[in-house]
Amino acid sequence: MDNRRYLTSREVERLITATRGSRTEARDRCLILLMFRHGLRVSEACGLRLHQVDLDSRVLHVARLKQGLSTTHPLRGDELRVIKTWLAERNRMAPAGEAFFVSERRLPLNRRTAWVAIRRYGELAELPVEAHPHMLRHACGYALADQGADTRLIQDYLGHRNIQHTVRYTATNPARFERLWR
Repeated sequence: MDNRRYLTSREVERLITATRGSRTEARDRCLILLMFRHGLRVSEACGLRLHQVDLDSRVLHVARLKQGLSTTHPLRGDELRVIKTWLAERNRMAPAGEAFFVSERRLPLNRRTAWVAIRRYGELAELPVEAHPHMLRHACGYALADQGADTRLIQDYLGHRNIQHTVRYTATNPARFERLWR
């Protein structure tokens, strides 16, 4: 088994595909996609409140933990679709409170439940690594670097106060040298 600490974008797609047919498919699809696209820590995802997801303005208000810098991110079309599917399911459940992600018992989603689900989907997807939630945050950083995002932009997006935490994503990316010596 590979000892990488991140997932590739393709592996994230396989993880999302592995949710098909699950009792909690709508929630888990939404959870995995938002954690990946917005570099959410498991506690940030589990702590997400309904008012942080603004469908009218198409933005996600990300409240970072660990003294991170909170930001507002745009929501893309595919994200809006999985969010709407999850919210319809959540409304049918009629949970009390403001938690965006809830368990089958209608309580705020627990970190441990998210860990177990992501590990299980990783096994179902036959990933070469043991998947865990923080791999989605790292996958976000590497995917942004692969798209050519600059280190400072990735730093802001992930809410890092110290750029040293961000450099890992761009340091190993050979694409950053492509525009040199033209």
